[in-house]
Amino acid sequence: MITRSAAVPALVATIAMALTGCSASTAQPNTASQSDAARPSDTAGALAPAQRPLMPVPPAAAPEPQLPETAQPRLASEPAQLADDLVADEQALRDGSSPEAVMVAAARRQQVAYRAIGRHPEWDAIMRPRIPPSLLEDYDRNVNARRQLAAMHTHGQPTLPAWRIIPPTPAGELLDYYRLAEAATGVGWNYLAAINLIETAFGRIEGVSTAGAQGPMQFMPSTFAAFGEGGDILSPHDSVMAAGRYLAANGFAGDPDYALYRYNNSNQYVQAVHDYAAVIAADPAAFPAYHRWDVYYRTTAGDVILPIGYAANSRIPVEEYLANHPQ
Repeated sequence: MITRSAAVPALVATIAMALTGCSASTAQPNTASQSDAARPSDTAGALAPAQRPLMPVPPAAAPEPQLPETAQPRLASEPAQLADDLVADEQALRDGSSPEAVMVAAARRQQVAYRAIGRHPEWDAIMRPRIPPSLLEDYDRNVNARRQLAAMHTHGQPTLPAWRIIPPTPAGELLDYYRLAEAATGVGWNYLAAINLIETAFGRIEGVSTAGAQGPMQFMPSTFAAFGEGGDILSPHDSVMAAGRYLAANGFAGDPDYALYRYNNSNQYVQAVHDYAAVIAADPAAFPAYHRWDVYYRTTAGDVILPIGYAANSRIPVEEYLANHPQ
């Protein structure tokens, strides 16, 4: 979000992650967490053989309750195992040969693993030595980005936002827009992608921030009027192009820190954008993985996933939502 001082609990970031926006207000990153769906247990007992008709048949065991596919994936509770599982998911995402359903599951676990690690710096001494050298720089940047964004929102909210969560703009389409903006303005496409992740999880979040920012890149309407060149603030193409123009006009080429700070008046936001942009630039698999991340919201009851299809016209008490949407 461009120069906003009031932030809402997301990037996000998505991934990532919450809303931000340009001019006269501050960005709002998304929030997250993770856990595996429970599997039904095997049925206990079998029919007695026909030659023993009087033998009672043991009752079938009730299956374990199964969480909906939109619930948070479960993680290992031990830091060492969590590190090993994260490495496996990172390697699967880099390999890229698995079916899409497997890749989505790996990315969702990856996202929530980094959220969990971000909350537990005391795990660092256990987890970090288990990360292979080839993954360590990206691991450090993901953890740091998560901690920077979390520091922007130290308290969870008692209510969930008046948002709609919609499917993201396709990754290939977004890449075209980022590249066009880079060619036109000189702002690196990876930076535009990182902002898009943090602001609205690549367009998943449809809603207005507390400061009044709108659209996939979270612009204040007055700022978009100056940099949108007559476009639509809700258009992914138009908003990405406007973001490139805005950052370029604020001296991105010579001082990216200043330009990013103008986008969202937070040094923590600036660092998180740098971290995600560096991972995206270094690893071709990073952007597709981030693009698969969900929207999480930090509440007084913990991180709550807001799946595609979530829709609220007004704020919802978190306990009321969780009663009908198990995590």
